[in-house]
Amino acid sequence: MTERVRGFPAFPARAGRGPFARSWWGRAWLQAMEDTALDQRQLRRGRGYAVAGLVGPIAVSPGRIAATVDDTDGGPYRTALRLAELSTTDWELLLGRAADRAAHLAALLDRDLPPELADDVGLLPGIGDLDPECDCPGWELPCRHAAALSFQVSWLLDADPFVLLLMRGRTEREVLDELGRRTSRPPEGVLAADAYARPLPPLPDLAEFTPVPRR
Repeated sequence: MTERVRGFPAFPARAGRGPFARSWWGRAWLQAMEDTALDQRQLRRGRGYAVAGLVGPIAVSPGRIAATVDDTDGGPYRTALRLAELSTTDWELLLGRAADRAAHLAALLDRDLPPELADDVGLLPGIGDLDPECDCPGWELPCRHAAALSFQVSWLLDADPFVLLLMRGRTEREVLDELGRRTSRPPEGVLAADAYARPLPPLPDLAEFTPVPRR
């Protein structure tokens, strides 16, 4: 896979109790799917599929997450979630805010996502932003397979918020290189060599100088 397509091995089956996502951004991801779903039964089945390890290896690329999902009544089915990439304007805003505050950059490097950084550009999906597709015979949106994929994506996001940035259009290397370029800029001002090269203004004409008489 290229740098713009990251592959992740399939998750094994795991215990299904407790919160599904640990990070605030992982929970926000799931909230967007749950708020959009019209059939809560598909979400419950999808959660069960995710916990049972029925989702295959996951491929993440700009605007798209894809995997195959097994099912007890058939499959595997090819499932994907689409999410719009950020515009150039939004990326400029996001990178500018991250570069302006050292704490934001440090948080990203520590695999953390500051809420104010995500909120500035709508980095996380909202209602209707996740567009599921699946070649299973079901008509639900999302179907249980797309829901299972979305549940497991929240685990990927927990571990690495750069996965979300990749979905939104930039690789980790592209983001870090741009932040490095912006934070290493010299401060705005005049170089000493340029200042010394400037012509000096003319001195005042001393002939017009009239000293003040002493008292």
